[in-house]
Amino acid sequence: MRVPLLDLTRQHALVKEAVADRVARLFDSQQFILGAAVEEFEVAFRDLVGGHHAVGMSSGTDAQLAILMAMRIGEGDAVVTSPYTFFATAGCIHRVGAEPVFVDVEKDTLNLDPIKLGEFLEIRCRKDAEGNLLSPGGKKIRAILPVHLFGACCRMDEIRAIAGRFGLAVIEDAAQAVGAEYRGAEGLQKAGAIGEASYFSFFPTKNLGGAGDGGMAVCRSEELAARLRLMRNHGMEQRYFHREVGGNFRLDALQAAVIHAKLPHLAAWNAARRRNAAQYLEAFRSRNLLEFLTPPVAPAPDLENSHIYHQYVIRCRDRDALLAHLQAAGIGCAIYYPVPLHLQECFASLGYRKGDCPVAESAAEDSLALPIFPELRPEEIEAVADAISGHFRK
Repeated sequence: MRVPLLDLTRQHALVKEAVADRVARLFDSQQFILGAAVEEFEVAFRDLVGGHHAVGMSSGTDAQLAILMAMRIGEGDAVVTSPYTFFATAGCIHRVGAEPVFVDVEKDTLNLDPIKLGEFLEIRCRKDAEGNLLSPGGKKIRAILPVHLFGACCRMDEIRAIAGRFGLAVIEDAAQAVGAEYRGAEGLQKAGAIGEASYFSFFPTKNLGGAGDGGMAVCRSEELAARLRLMRNHGMEQRYFHREVGGNFRLDALQAAVIHAKLPHLAAWNAARRRNAAQYLEAFRSRNLLEFLTPPVAPAPDLENSHIYHQYVIRCRDRDALLAHLQAAGIGCAIYYPVPLHLQECFASLGYRKGDCPVAESAAEDSLALPIFPELRPEEIEAVADAISGHFRK
């Protein structure tokens, strides 16, 4: 049986009428740049996440870029983040002229490790005469940027406590975690509503995806929200009068209409992903595969949405051999991510070496993503497990 890594046509069959209705209304209005469609979606998304302000952006990458620009993070600054994530997390830090500083991840969740983070800031960093915390490269550390990788929240209470101790902002990378929840000192919170600011991606493959690129910036401060709206529109409030140099980061009204039509289905889709993950675990147990592979771990097993499985990433021995076997069997799978960010060629000037982030480096060598999309059928999950079993039992 051939099993795709993702099949969006199955999702479209469910939502096409709702999408067509919203798109038709948009075309009737002819308001394609910002306008009511974007504003309505921003309000709905803000309410979903539980944030104070939501500002639609042209992509998750541009949402992150706009946040950094709005917070005036740039030349001479540094941002501490994870080495094991999609490139844009560090790429945007570099693009504003700041230094990405990498701290290793936890072995079980592959999220930023708070213990290593605290040790790094305490031991490897120093303060200048004015009390600013400096990176080993001498840059002023302005923020910590934890990534809720694959749909599981970081240990945010610990990260925020560390940030508070050093006077740093917390910017959440929630691009893969729309709808994920975290239970901490402030009670139950949604990913993206915990730090000072956060950003989301609506790339078509995400749990909540559009018909192209789209993103959202979320923040607590009214002042920061106003600056984000400024940044996304070339630094312009009154037409042709530019207070600052921003960019064209506006969320397309067409994308807002499409994503808004899908929003009511998100909870059910995330629940389906959790059911698929549970079936995988049972299938692995019944075939005695847990001696060969490690399934993903939910940070809080008793909290339903602590993992919403944007990706279902296993760790396994002989990853590349298993990848080749599954591809030959028609099973969709992918590697997220084959090279950790601190070892990427474009960041060679930062001076990182192999061994600096050993957990991230190990994950890059043995992680493999399996199909997990909501419409995945039970028999397809069994076929994936059979194919994996066939490889390890050879």
